[in-house]
Amino acid sequence: MRKICCVLLALLPLSAFAYPIDVKKHLEGVSIDYTAYDTDADIGSIQVNNYGTTDAACTVVFRNGPEAPRTRKVEVAAGKFKNATAKFNRSIIKLRIDLTCTAK
Repeated sequence: MRKICCVLLALLPLSAFAYPIDVKKHLEGVSIDYTAYDTDADIGSIQVNNYGTTDAACTVVFRNGPEAPRTRKVEVAAGKFKNATAKFNRSIIKLRIDLTCTAK
């Protein structure tokens, strides 16, 4: 019995998993990089970094299956970063993010 309990406790960390995140970026004349995060089972976020010398206006669209897409607009100053997050009603299975940035 003790061995079974030890095996179950050893397998417990395997039950936690992250969902896949696909990011499509459309950049027009700006030097932008991103880092996507799986913040929680129903929350996704992205950090947008501006490495250029001009400010950027970005639109981030989060998609999670059949739910309505969540759109966030962020303005990222030159040399700075901004975060955008979206909370969904259901657990995220696969998150798709469209990142569109233009020079401001």
